[in-house]
Amino acid sequence: MNKENNREVETSGIKRSKYEIDMCNGTIMDKLISFALPLMLSGVLQLMFNAVDIIVVGRFTGSQALAAVGSTSALINIFTNLFIGISLGSNVLAARFYAAGKSKEMSETVHTSITIALISGIIMAFVGAIFAKGALELMDTPDDVIDQSVLYMRIYFMGMPFFMLYNYGAAILRAVGDTKRPLLFLIISGITNAVLNLILVIVFGLGVAGVAIATVIAQLISCVLVLTCLCRSQSSYRLYFNKLGIRRDYMVQIFKVGVPAGIQSVVINFSNALLQSSVNSFGSTAMAGYTAANNLLGFLYVSINSVTQACMSFTSQNLGVGKFKRMDRVLIDCIIFVSCCFNSYGKFILHIRQAAYRNIYIRCRGGKMWHGNTRIYNAYIFSLRNYGSYTWCP
Repeated sequence: MNKENNREVETSGIKRSKYEIDMCNGTIMDKLISFALPLMLSGVLQLMFNAVDIIVVGRFTGSQALAAVGSTSALINIFTNLFIGISLGSNVLAARFYAAGKSKEMSETVHTSITIALISGIIMAFVGAIFAKGALELMDTPDDVIDQSVLYMRIYFMGMPFFMLYNYGAAILRAVGDTKRPLLFLIISGITNAVLNLILVIVFGLGVAGVAIATVIAQLISCVLVLTCLCRSQSSYRLYFNKLGIRRDYMVQIFKVGVPAGIQSVVINFSNALLQSSVNSFGSTAMAGYTAANNLLGFLYVSINSVTQACMSFTSQNLGVGKFKRMDRVLIDCIIFVSCCFNSYGKFILHIRQAAYRNIYIRCRGGKMWHGNTRIYNAYIFSLRNYGSYTWCP
C-alpha cells in the first residue's frame, strides 16, 4: 500500500497540459468517461468521412454510385487496419513511458511511430493504385459499378500517408490522456470534407471522384493539425522532423503489441470482404442497401471500440507506474461502460434505421430498404447473443 501511495506522488508530479487526463490517480469512471467520449466522437467523425461520401453520392448521383463507394469499404478496411492496429502498439508503449516519466524513451517512441506511419502510408498509396482493380474483380464487383469503384479507391488511397500520420499522431496524444485535441482536428477536417463533397459533386459534377478528392483533402488537414500539435508540445512527446527515424528496439516493442491487434482486425475485415463479395453477386440494389446499413452499424462498433482504446491507455499508464490493483478497477469500469453503450446505442440504431435510409442516405424504396433493414436486424440480434441473450427480440 505504501509503495502504491509513493507511486501516486511520483505520477502526480508529471507536468500535464490542460488537455491531458491523469489516469493514474483519483476516481476512474469519471475520467474514463471524459477520456472515452471525445474518442467516441472522434471515431464517429472518421466514419462520417465515409458516411458523407455515401450520403452525397446516394442522394445526388444515384444508387450505382452509392454501390461503387460501398463496394470499396471492406477492401479499404483490410488494407488499412493492419497498420492502424500497429498504432495501438505506439499508444501502449508511449502511455507506459509517459506515466513512468521516461522522457528519452518517450521521445524515441514518438519519432519511431511517426516514421512507421509515413512509410506505411506511402506503401498503402502504391498498393491501392496497383491492386485496386484486381481486388475488386476478385470480389465480383458488378460491371456497372466497377469502373467507379476503382476510381474512388485509387483516389482514396492517395490520402493514405495523411490518414496514417493522423492516426499515429492521435495515438500519441491519447497515450498522454489527450483526446480533446484530436476531436477538434477531426471536427475541422470533417466540416471541410462535407463542404467539399457538396461543391465537387453538385457544382462540378465529379461524382465518386469528387467525394474521394474531398476525403483526401480532409485527411491532409487533420494530418497537418495533429503534427503541428506534436511539434509545438513542450513535453517529452514533442516531435522534431530532423529526429525522424526507426529505432529498432522501439519498433520491435511496438510491433509486439500492434501486429497481433492489426492481424485480428484484418481477419475480421477479411470475413466482411467475403460477405461483401456475396452481396455483390446480387447486384447494385442489394449493394446500396448493404452499404447504408453497414455505415449505420459502424457507429455502434466505433462507440464500443473507443472504450477498448480508453482501457488500453489507462491500463498502460498504470502498468508504467506499477499500479496493478488500479488496472483491475479500470477493466471492471470499462466492462460496465461498454455494456451500457452497446445496449442503449444498439437499440437506438435498430429503431431509427428506416428513417435514416429514407431521409439521409438515399431516396430508397423496396429492395434497398429491405436489404438494409435485414443487415441491421441480424447484426444486433447476433451481438446480443454474445451477451448470452437468446430470448429478447425487438
